[in-house]
Amino acid sequence: MADIKYYDIILKPVLTEKSMNAMAEKKYTFKVAPEATKSQIKEAVEKMFDGTKVAKVNTMNYDGKTKRRGMTFGKTAKFKKAVVQLTADSADIELFEGL
Repeated sequence: MADIKYYDIILKPVLTEKSMNAMAEKKYTFKVAPEATKSQIKEAVEKMFDGTKVAKVNTMNYDGKTKRRGMTFGKTAKFKKAVVQLTADSADIELFEGL
């Protein structure tokens, strides 16, 4: 397996109504690299966002959905989602402040 850098782990934030409501409890949702582990995700969040301390990380693997166009079948890309819980004394992630 190739060496993954912390900036390759966090792909993009997930902005849904459910994830926005969870931000009140200092839970932030990200789409991450499928081969990333929980410890790598924790390290990446702490390095990318200053003043943050991660309490725990929950991950979910999603398989691609089967889609159809006429008689042709295909699959969408699989992905991994991570919900990061910050500690009580941690700074908030500024990326989500204006939302």
